[in-house]
Amino acid sequence: MREFIVEADGGSRGNPGPAGYGSVVADAATGQTLVERAEYIGIATNNVAEYKGLVAGLRAARELDPTASVRVRMDSKLVVEQMSGRWKIKHPDMKPLAAEAARIFPASQVTYEWIPRERNKHADRLANEAMDAGKRGEQWSPSASTAELDARATTAGPPEPSGPPGDAAAGAARARAALAGARDDTATSATPAQGAPLQGRGELRAQPAGTRGSTTSDTSRHRTGGTAKPEADKRAARTVAVATGTADRAAPAEGKAPTVGWGAAPDMGAPATFVLLRHGETPLTPQKRFSGSGGSDPSLSDAGREQAERVAAALAARGTIQAIVASPLARTRQTAGAVAARLGLDVTIEEGLRETDFGAWEGLTFGEVRERWPDDLNAWLASPRAEPTGGGESFTATARRVAAARDRLIATYAGRTVLLVTHVTPIKSLVRLALGAPPESLFRMELSAASLSAVAYYADGNASVRLFNDTSHLR
Repeated sequence: MREFIVEADGGSRGNPGPAGYGSVVADAATGQTLVERAEYIGIATNNVAEYKGLVAGLRAARELDPTASVRVRMDSKLVVEQMSGRWKIKHPDMKPLAAEAARIFPASQVTYEWIPRERNKHADRLANEAMDAGKRGEQWSPSASTAELDARATTAGPPEPSGPPGDAAAGAARARAALAGARDDTATSATPAQGAPLQGRGELRAQPAGTRGSTTSDTSRHRTGGTAKPEADKRAARTVAVATGTADRAAPAEGKAPTVGWGAAPDMGAPATFVLLRHGETPLTPQKRFSGSGGSDPSLSDAGREQAERVAAALAARGTIQAIVASPLARTRQTAGAVAARLGLDVTIEEGLRETDFGAWEGLTFGEVRERWPDDLNAWLASPRAEPTGGGESFTATARRVAAARDRLIATYAGRTVLLVTHVTPIKSLVRLALGAPPESLFRMELSAASLSAVAYYADGNASVRLFNDTSHLR
């Protein structure tokens, strides 16, 4: 089942006075704005305008998908409490509007949430645009609207440069121009993703998908400023080319715009969104032992089974998962099975999502490996191409395998939201590649058992990290 977020607002300049409303429908999984509605309604009160905004937003959501679940967010305490059934509706002008709103979707598909006014700026600006248009004797026009850009500008600092989601490199505008010049040497500058059972002290955090209003800053799309020199721009371009897979593709003919990456058409459609679930605990997890694909293949512990049930309940409540794919190892299949039972979905096995093979280190702690094979361990930590003792899998090999699985899954599940149940190394690798970050960044990510992360992949090859290491469902 799809999930939408509807944000609505209304205003009256005089209360009663010239009034208008604004509504926004967004995809709950990605935060992408799907529909904007606004209208000047003549002389009315603030509350009537707010109700009309709610009705318009719900109608727009129903036009997209009448079977979807809808989360309504408004800064009107009155409307939220009345529509939730906690306050009575006494005003004769609002009773028919509330009844109309209640008929659009079955009550079981809609929930209501109050948000502060500063988190409802997108809808607020649409309402003001409608009132401004009415003052000029016109109707609001979506083609002339700047509400979404204005809302972002007041919450996220300076306006973002143009570019697709995931364009997060410093000096992005210059890096786009430098991309062509950097293409030749991307293959030799690429470094594979690392992954390890070690957890770094620093924790990369992103705001959970679907928890922010459409007017708050989107952390996955925030660009940093700076005055990078041309050589630094080329390095940034190379990084993004590697992360999006463009480094391995043939360069376009001279004078032609690239068909992938920043040169692609801006209308990319709905992304393939991968919700990344690390399996629940096994007996080896709390002991911090190497546990890859070449060891004993442990099952979930009692704690791990409880974690799997909790994350299954959370994902069932969210209702956005359309398919489930899992690593072939026992702990991931068991975790995926718990979720599948709740959602009524089948589990597809993807070999490319298995954990790294840690060779002779399987089942040992980091300290035990250092005691037995200090030189091998130092070499492994120093180079992603080094293999663990006994012919295990290097991080280079893991990165290639995970990237190939990612590409297969993107092609299979274009435009859909898919749960990938996998392990520490594959999840960190997918996040690192999406960010275009260096291999050492993986040692600065904390990834807990049964945690959720999310990455959206767009048709032009770019990616946007939406969530990282969310464990709120376990608390």
